[in-house]
Amino acid sequence: MPATTEEFAAIRRPHRAPPPTKGGPRINDEIAARQVQLIDHEGNNHGTVPIDRALAIALEAGLDLVEISPNNDPPVTKILDYGRFKYQSQKKAAEARKKQKTVEIKEIKMRPNIDVHDYDVKMRSVRRFFEEGDKVKVTLRFRGREMAHQELGMKLLDRVKEETAPIAKVEAEPRLEGRQMTMVLAPR
Repeated sequence: MPATTEEFAAIRRPHRAPPPTKGGPRINDEIAARQVQLIDHEGNNHGTVPIDRALAIALEAGLDLVEISPNNDPPVTKILDYGRFKYQSQKKAAEARKKQKTVEIKEIKMRPNIDVHDYDVKMRSVRRFFEEGDKVKVTLRFRGREMAHQELGMKLLDRVKEETAPIAKVEAEPRLEGRQMTMVLAPR
C-alpha cells in the first residue's frame, strides 16, 4: 500500500547540532570587519586601515592577522605568528591554573567538656590549617544530657574565637543545628 503525504509529514529527522564554533580569536579571512585598527609585528600602530590592506601587510610579513580586541569599533588586529601566540596563551593559562589554590574547609570536632590537653592538640591543628590557608569549621557535638548545658559549648567556641582572633576571622557565627554547634573561621 503506497504511503500518503500525511504519513510522510509525521516522519521527522533527528536534530542535528550546529557545527562547533572555533575557540580563540579570529584570524586572517575569518575577520568580518571592513576597517580594522592595525598593529604590526613590531608594535607600531598603523591606525584604521581597510581589511584587505591589513591582510596584504600580514601576508607580506609572512605572518597572520589576528583579531585581538573584537568588541572595539573598529576591531583591533595585530600581525603575529598565530601558532606561537596560541602556544604562549596556553602556557599562560596552564601557569595560572598551577598557581591557583583551592581553599578547603577542614573540620575540627570537639565535645563541650573537652580535656585541656585535648583542646591544646586541636588548637595546634587549627593553627596549622590557617598557616596552610584553609578555612576551619569547628564542630561541637552534644551527647545525651549535655544538651541541657549549651552555654558550656558557647563558652568553648568563644574561647576558640578569642585564641584565633590574631590569625583568623569568624566567617559564620556559632549556631546550633540539632545536637551540634558549628562555627566557621577563615584565615586573615
